[in-house]
Amino acid sequence: MSHQATIQLLHDAINTVQNNSTNSPSAITSLCRIWRAQTALLSALPPRFAEVAENFLGRLEAANLFTEESCSYSQQDLLDHLRAWLDQAQLTLQKSAGV
Repeated sequence: MSHQATIQLLHDAINTVQNNSTNSPSAITSLCRIWRAQTALLSALPPRFAEVAENFLGRLEAANLFTEESCSYSQQDLLDHLRAWLDQAQLTLQKSAGV
C-alpha cells in the first residue's frame, strides 16, 4: 500500500470514530489497532512521528475508558491532533520525495 493510501486509510478510520454516534469503545480500539499496524508509513517518517502518534493514541485509549469528556483528554481534540499529524506526515513525505 502506498503511503498516500495509508494516510487516507487513517483519515477514514478517524472519520469512522467521529461518525460513530454511540462513541463505542470498540471504534477507538479499532482506530488505534489500525494506526499501529501501519509500520511502513511510520518507518518512512522521522522517529519523532511514531513517538507523537503513540502519545496521542495512548491518550485516546485513556480517554476511551471514561464516558463523554470526563477525562482530562478530549476525544475530539485528540482526533483533531491525529488529523494534523497526518497532514504533517504527508508534507514530510512529499518533501523527502522532492515533490
